[in-house]
Amino acid sequence: MTDTPAPPAPLDALRFAFGTLTVLPVRVTRWDREAARGGMLCAPLAGLVAGLCAAALGAALLLLGGGPLLAAVATAVVPAVLTRGLHLDGLADTADGLGSGKPADEALRIMKQSDIGPFGVITLLFALLAQVAALAALYADGWARGAVAAAVGAVTARCALTLASRAGVPAARPEGLGAAVAGTVPVRAALLCTGAVVAGCAAAGAAFGAYGALHAALAALLGLGLGELLLRHCRRRLGGVTGDVFGALAESAGLTAVVALALG
Repeated sequence: MTDTPAPPAPLDALRFAFGTLTVLPVRVTRWDREAARGGMLCAPLAGLVAGLCAAALGAALLLLGGGPLLAAVATAVVPAVLTRGLHLDGLADTADGLGSGKPADEALRIMKQSDIGPFGVITLLFALLAQVAALAALYADGWARGAVAAAVGAVTARCALTLASRAGVPAARPEGLGAAVAGTVPVRAALLCTGAVVAGCAAAGAAFGAYGALHAALAALLGLGLGELLLRHCRRRLGGVTGDVFGALAESAGLTAVVALALG
C-alpha cells in the first residue's frame, strides 16, 4: 500500500513557481505533481514580481531623464534577466520547430538542439522589437502607463502557463518541465486563476479611469487568447507541451497584452 503524497503547503507552491520560473534564489523543496499544481497556480505571482521589478527600473530611468526608448529597453531586459532568457529561448526554439514543417518527432528534436535557426532568430528579433516599440509608446505617455503595461504583460504571460498546465493538456515529451506540470491544474482552478488575473489587470488599469480598467482587462484577455491559439497549434503539431512551448506561450501572451495596451 503506497502513501498518498501530502498536499503541498502554500510555501511549497511558491517555491515551485519562483524556483522554476525565475532565477531568484529560491530552493524547490518538492518536485511532484501536487507541488507542480500549486506552483503553476502561483505562476502569475512570479510574473507580478518580475513585472514590478521591470516597471520600477523603467519608470526610474524615465523620471531620471533617460527617455521613453531607454525606459522601454530596460523594462524588456529585466524579465529576460530574471528568467535567464529561458522564455525567449523557448520562443525561438518553438518557432524553429513549428517553422520546420517536420513531423512532431523531428520538430521536437530540432527544438531540443542548442543552436537557434532562422525561424527562431527572426521571431525573437521581431518579438523584442515589437515589445520595445510598444513600451516606448506607453512610456511616452508617462511613467505610470509604461509601468502598468510592464506589470500587466508579465502577469498575463505567466497566467498563460497556468492555463497551459490545465487538465487535458498532455506533455509532448516524457521528461522536462512540460512533463512535470502538464495536466496538473484542474480546469476550474485554472479558470478561477484567470479570472483573478484579469480582475487584477483591470484594477491596475483603473488608475487611468473606467476606460483604463476595461482596456487593461481586454489586453490581458487578448494575450491569453493568443496564448490559447498557440497552445492549440502546438498540441496539433507537437502532440502536447514542452518547456520550450511554455516559454513561447509566456512571451507571446505577454507581448500581445503590451501591444494591446499601446493601441487605443
